Amino acid sequence: MWLLRKDWSELVASRSWWILLVAMGPLVGVSFISAVRTYAEASGLNGTAVGQGVGEAFSPLVGVWAPTFSACELAAAFLLPFVGIRLVSGDRQSGAMKIELQHPAVKSPALAGISAKALVLLAGWLIASAAPALAVILWKSYGGSIYPPELVTVVFGHMLNAGLTIALAAATAAVTEHPSTAAILTLSVTVGTWIINFIAAVHGGVWERAAGYTPTAMVAEFQHGLIRLDVVLVALALVFAGLGLAATWMRLGVPVRRRVNESIVLGAMTAAVMFACTFVTPSWDTSESRGNSFPEADEEVLKEIRTPLRIEAHLSPEDPRRADLEHRALSKLRRVMPRVQVHYMSATSIGLFEQTAPHYGEIWYELGGRKTMSRITTAEGVLEAIYEIAGIEPPAEDDESIFRGHPLAVPPRGAATVFYGIWPAVIVASAFLVRRRQA
Repeated sequence: MWLLRKDWSELVASRSWWILLVAMGPLVGVSFISAVRTYAEASGLNGTAVGQGVGEAFSPLVGVWAPTFSACELAAAFLLPFVGIRLVSGDRQSGAMKIELQHPAVKSPALAGISAKALVLLAGWLIASAAPALAVILWKSYGGSIYPPELVTVVFGHMLNAGLTIALAAATAAVTEHPSTAAILTLSVTVGTWIINFIAAVHGGVWERAAGYTPTAMVAEFQHGLIRLDVVLVALALVFAGLGLAATWMRLGVPVRRRVNESIVLGAMTAAVMFACTFVTPSWDTSESRGNSFPEADEEVLKEIRTPLRIEAHLSPEDPRRADLEHRALSKLRRVMPRVQVHYMSATSIGLFEQTAPHYGEIWYELGGRKTMSRITTAEGVLEAIYEIAGIEPPAEDDESIFRGHPLAVPPRGAATVFYGIWPAVIVASAFLVRRRQA
């Protein structure tokens, strides 16, 4: 408890945390105001549209929550690391870490110290998350619809992303000697995940599978109401590995060689756990529109197919049809049929000069020795091909289960005042009062 009190006092005294709090207001404000204005115009504000509801176009999850909470992703990537580095490196720079490691009341000083710092940083992030919480309150005051499961999923995803950032910042701050070095190393890791996403978009294959576990891809799935257990487990493994690495290097009295060996063992164990987690298949679609799933009737039929399904798509990684096929159909199919195998065939990455090839654009389906070919990349086309080779009659469409959306033609009244005026003023006043009391 005394470690928690000490670290909390250091967090409150940190200018970087107050800067994070001040910046959260305008960041959320820009995203929320733009999202609500676009949503309102699509719903018929100022006579711009009919606004009768056309499915996911009027889903608050996609239209409001995803862009609004994207400000949290930006803050977690570029602001939160400096807060974490300041809290961990500050003890090393001031010599407080040596005193903590010698305290007789703590059995595992390094582990207790990094745990206290992680909890304090998480509490600090929760306070910063009050800004998007204000956006939720404003949206409700406009008369907007709120579906709690999808909103909780978005919040959980960003909390998990913040945990990854905290663990990374703690690890780099503990390993390096100076905060500036830790900041550069943290930014390098962040940029490295973006490079993986870029390579995956170009080459696909193993890179595409690895990119699915980067923070950017993880947050994107949560923002669309999808919870994948393998992603959650991999993220938690990385969080505990980062905190464990930080605890290892906070033991200043242990020889460097021993800490290096322990870090290698920790890295190997983490890699093994992550590899095992990739074979975990359960997932949950919490979106009100069921945008990550096929219709329930189709899913019930697909679950009855026990034979492995093989799909071979002759599409290059940068072909827009491949993105449509993957996101609109195959990602949903994998959630229902874990034994499906998808293979993309392409001689080049752009596919520009393959358009005239006789088989380019073909999608072959093979099930139980039967094969069929289609060029349709929509979910309906994929289901039609599967039903054909499986010899199954497609289920009847249920119009009542179709998501109609929640149009709302209301401008973001008062949002600019809240996020650009009241929020910064309250944070600055709070910082002044707290620092004056500490002085």
